[in-house]
Amino acid sequence: MATSAVSANKAELLAIADSVAREKLIDKAIVIEAMEDAIQRAAKNRYGAEMEIRAKLDPSNGDLRLWRVVEVVEQVDDIYKQVNVQDAQRLEKGAKIGDFIVDPLPPIEFGRIQAQASKQIIFQKVREAERERQFEEFKDRVGEIITGVVKRVEFGHIVVDLGRAEGVIRRDAQIPREVVRVGDRIRAIILRVIRENRGPQIFLSRAHPDFMKKLFAQEVPEIYDGIITIQAAARDPGSRAKIGVISRDSSIDPVGACVGMKGSRVQAVVQEMQGEKIDIIPWSPDTATFVVNALQPANVSRVVIDEEEDRIEVVVPDDQLSLAIGRRGQNVRLASQLTGKAIDILTETDASEKRQREFAERSEMFQNELDVDETLAQLLVAEGFTSLEEVAYIEVDEIASIEGFDEELAAELQSRAQEALERREEAAREERRALGVSDELATMPYMTEAMLVTLGKAGIKTLDDLADLATDELVAKKRVEPRRRNEDAPKRPEDKGGVLAEYGLSEEQGNEIIMAARAHWFEGEDAVAETSQ
Repeated sequence: MATSAVSANKAELLAIADSVAREKLIDKAIVIEAMEDAIQRAAKNRYGAEMEIRAKLDPSNGDLRLWRVVEVVEQVDDIYKQVNVQDAQRLEKGAKIGDFIVDPLPPIEFGRIQAQASKQIIFQKVREAERERQFEEFKDRVGEIITGVVKRVEFGHIVVDLGRAEGVIRRDAQIPREVVRVGDRIRAIILRVIRENRGPQIFLSRAHPDFMKKLFAQEVPEIYDGIITIQAAARDPGSRAKIGVISRDSSIDPVGACVGMKGSRVQAVVQEMQGEKIDIIPWSPDTATFVVNALQPANVSRVVIDEEEDRIEVVVPDDQLSLAIGRRGQNVRLASQLTGKAIDILTETDASEKRQREFAERSEMFQNELDVDETLAQLLVAEGFTSLEEVAYIEVDEIASIEGFDEELAAELQSRAQEALERREEAAREERRALGVSDELATMPYMTEAMLVTLGKAGIKTLDDLADLATDELVAKKRVEPRRRNEDAPKRPEDKGGVLAEYGLSEEQGNEIIMAARAHWFEGEDAVAETSQ
């Protein structure tokens, strides 16, 4: 093809450009530019690589012009790129020093080597243009469902022919146990498109929750029109899925619309996802209500939300435990993904035992720390007091309002609580010093002696040790997993979070601590700067 392009007549040159542009679905101007580039390089080989040679192929009639660009100078230092004023006048009347003028060159004959080199240049340019066209075409289609034909299977990854490009469904993006053969038509969602030297990499998925969302949008007109919205989705590909839906129109039942007449709509999605069971539940802005819905078909007795730990404790009847957890923890895991919260499942018996245990532990703590009798300690716990800090720093009236208490007793309890906290602080200080934690760390903002003990146990004992940490390493909350009671459930390594994760410090507070610890690194530089001034 390209050999003809450099030796054919004018009409053939344009015909070849048209043919290549149509075949590769690229702009004809790009092919013309590739031909011009090939001719320029061939001309440089013929007349000298030092010359600034240009070629122009007229796309309307096929005329080819070849010239070199030279600069008009007073004294010529480079005969290939410069010309004096006298010689310049023969090329262009009125040329003056500093002008760039063109010196027409005669056409060149292409030998076998020049033709082969030109062919490679044109091939390369066309391939680059084709890859760029593919990237531009697919980069804005992320999130769309696309249909292709299975071209081959390599190392478990499915390569899909998308017509104008190839996509790949990696093993972790496939539906488990799905049998796929070469030549099968397959649907998938475009996850991402990456530009690479060998061409755009188009990653597809059939396991992503968004694939299920898009399938529902195709089957349920109300979702496509925006009347019903899928607020959350979670999948265990090939096995089970949950979606939370809400309707903007109170007259339309979102669950019923997604299920369809006799289940026709949801069944169409189920068949595409290889029989994956789908629970369609009403979404609610109230977290507790949504958690109850998400754990269907299990019945929930009570929901306790722990905002600080960002987890939820759900109490179910004893006979509902296995149903709430699901096979291998599937039901509670999907509910956790759907709500974005870690969920602990407890039976009524477990919850009762836990309450009794916590009540006894807190009562004993108040007895020992405040030096009060069991009855008074139990009264404090029954009124909702859980820590010494709450007793020490709450308004006295709050304690005095407890039945059987007066202001004098409330003030005495507060005084004892403050003394107990001071004893704890002193004990922690001694332990911290025994661990070898520097006193300098105690000057850091938000730092308590208990925190310093925790740092010391983690091997962080100096300002430099603390300054070397990233904020996440210091305060990031640990990732919490839903509690599984099934012995066969796969165990995952625990994420302990930052060193001080248990103290509930915010990211901003963590940043402030780290920057304060690093301040001494820059003191020397500041002193040098002041001296130089």
